[in-house]
Amino acid sequence: MLYIFDMGNVLIDIDFKRVLGVWSNLSGTPLAHLMERFTMGDAFQQHERGEITDQQFAEEICDELGIALSFEQFTAGWQSIFVGLRPEAIATMKKLRQEGHRVVVLSNTNSLHFEHWPTHYPEIEQNADAVYLSQQIGLRKPDPAIFQYVLDKEGFSAQEAVFFDDVAENVNAASALGIQAILVTDGDTLSHHFSGHQIT
Repeated sequence: MLYIFDMGNVLIDIDFKRVLGVWSNLSGTPLAHLMERFTMGDAFQQHERGEITDQQFAEEICDELGIALSFEQFTAGWQSIFVGLRPEAIATMKKLRQEGHRVVVLSNTNSLHFEHWPTHYPEIEQNADAVYLSQQIGLRKPDPAIFQYVLDKEGFSAQEAVFFDDVAENVNAASALGIQAILVTDGDTLSHHFSGHQIT
């Protein structure tokens, strides 16, 4: 079987409020104001598809939020999204590979985060057969084409694949292609799935 894991809130705990918190402190702008104004809009999606540079992305987001940050300050906030690895998820990946399955990561991410997580969380790449990243492929979830890209690269049919993600829209898109897709709602979802418990 082919097991496909998302990264954020599946393999690594992330918290976007931490990003806005750092930007709030550095810019002297109330956190509530930033939370109201931040959207995962065009610039966010273009960055995850590798269509704009890190600097362009930083400028667009700062404009959107009405804050003035240096690129270094912007990056410091952007990298604070990562809270920590989920060791039980890494253990699951390891076990699946030992059982002879193919284990890959499929993440909507961007080049700024790619400079950060492989260094801080090397366990992800160490326990995956391949890592597929939106900014390198030029597609992002929930576009069906990104799932098809991974299936084609790996040589598996949709029926031979299992996908774990914390975003319902991505799970539904994978499901529509015939992939068994599981919504990860917390740190226990994987252990429940693999111990045969029904997730409700």
